Amino acid sequence: MNELSFAEFVQLYAAPARAMPLDPGFRPAILFAQAYEKRIADMTDSEALVIGVEREDGLVSRYTCRVAAGGMDEVSQRYIERVAKFMLWSRGGWRLFVGGPPAIGEVMQRAYTREGVRAFDVALMERVYERSFEVVVTRPEDVPEDVTAAKKSGGHLNGCRIGFDLGASDFKLAAVQDGEVKYSDEIPWNPKDQPDPDYHYQRLADGLRKAAAYLPRVDAIGGSTAGVVVNNRFMVASIFRSVPADRFHEARELFIRLQREWQVPFQVLNDGEVTALAGAMSLDSGGILGIAMGSSEAVGYVAQDGAIPGWLDELAFAPVDMNPDAPPDEWSGDRGVGALYFSQQAVNKLAPAAGISFDENQPLPERLKVVQQLMEQDDPRAQQLYRTIGLYVGYTIPWYARFYDMNHVLVLGRVLSGKGGLAILQEAQNLLAREFASVADAWTVNLPDEKSRRVGQAVAAASLPEVGV
Repeated sequence: MNELSFAEFVQLYAAPARAMPLDPGFRPAILFAQAYEKRIADMTDSEALVIGVEREDGLVSRYTCRVAAGGMDEVSQRYIERVAKFMLWSRGGWRLFVGGPPAIGEVMQRAYTREGVRAFDVALMERVYERSFEVVVTRPEDVPEDVTAAKKSGGHLNGCRIGFDLGASDFKLAAVQDGEVKYSDEIPWNPKDQPDPDYHYQRLADGLRKAAAYLPRVDAIGGSTAGVVVNNRFMVASIFRSVPADRFHEARELFIRLQREWQVPFQVLNDGEVTALAGAMSLDSGGILGIAMGSSEAVGYVAQDGAIPGWLDELAFAPVDMNPDAPPDEWSGDRGVGALYFSQQAVNKLAPAAGISFDENQPLPERLKVVQQLMEQDDPRAQQLYRTIGLYVGYTIPWYARFYDMNHVLVLGRVLSGKGGLAILQEAQNLLAREFASVADAWTVNLPDEKSRRVGQAVAAASLPEVGV
């Protein structure tokens, strides 16, 4: 492989069997990985390599593979860099082990510094885990073994509960009494442009009071939100993007403040985790990967035994497209990551190629509505757009399955509303059956009903706290 650059290898060996209708440059990560691994299998001098990521409390996750001997070629180095990045954003961690050829380890050490190409990743992991990030280059056999700790959360429907789901353009509310939804709503807001954290508090507090009016009492409150939450405290949150650093501590304590006022069990998890929980509850099964396509991509996982492993699951920043010329994510700066393929951002990215134009001042939620209206009218431009997102999903599920032991994929969120959601689901199912037939039966791709698609996370969030009613 030394004779090929990464870009050349990707273009030659990772192209889909059929051209993507609106994104001909898309090079699925799974096709790149399969092509690379086939080349390695044909070699007589490959080496073992183990990636390990360590997060809080000494918890460790590993990924084992083989690479070209010496690891000097660009293709091997980029293969490991992409796998390591996926491991970091799926599991989370402040320490990255690279057990294998020193040449690859040295590339990773240069990349994952505060001045390196992965400076964003380093800064965010340090913020989440409150530890200095480090890359340890070692031998494969010296990478620590897996250490896991899973907890069961949610599924509690007894009593009178309020659930909420905080998004970038609205937040959803549900009032639930003994499993029956008494009230649900979507309340518009604009959190990411608000510098005063009291804006966020007042809007959510007003919403909780509104939901409480539909219940005889409130026994518990559960929440779902974008960002990273640890013990009901925000560690990272895009909805507080405009809050100045010297006031972020107020935003971090938002849920603690509300819990003190309501004096009931109060639990908040990442929206991806609640997505997966909603799937586990609706399907009465474990092994659930939930993918919520809203303002960004939110992912969560419920293991086969019904437990939530407590991983980071921020796949909005994990690679899915290996095209080195893929568009960059506006926040992380990396190319080909999930946010631009499974969200309102994906709709906005694909619209020009479909021939759909917007008012330049229209925010993404309003642009999505335009496309949805066209889809309801069977406009061929919108059909192509949704078909392309469906192909993204179909190619990405086998890639995600390398990192998650799953047998159900639940897709939901605002992008899945209406006819577009059905088109995405159908295209993904068709692609899996056509191009991954030998393993497609291992996963089912599910789409909730229309109401669950939009407020289901709020209902699932309401079930998080345990109460003895």
